[in-house]
Amino acid sequence: MDGFNWADELGVAITVSDSSGKILYMNGKSASTFANQGGKLLEGTSLSDCHKPESWLKILEILETGKANCYTIEKNGVKKMIYQAPWFKNGTPAGLVELSMEIPFTMSHFVRS
Repeated sequence: MDGFNWADELGVAITVSDSSGKILYMNGKSASTFANQGGKLLEGTSLSDCHKPESWLKILEILETGKANCYTIEKNGVKKMIYQAPWFKNGTPAGLVELSMEIPFTMSHFVRS
């Protein structure tokens, strides 16, 4: 599947870093979301440079514990779900993946058995 770049045009912002916080990849939605901060030029820079200290500490905690962090935000009238989780190499956290997707203010919730 060489050249299968399924995430490039996905309508969900995907940002991937290594274990030191260096940004390795931003898909198109992520680059456009952060266009005012440099967009794709942020690849190769550190997540610590663009996060508040408490947010950076949370990222370090995710990398240390291997546990995901999920929350919703509202900014400029848009509600988003943020999902931050480590990616692993040989069972060890090797970096962070952040998914940011726009969600409706009210949405269906189903309980399935």
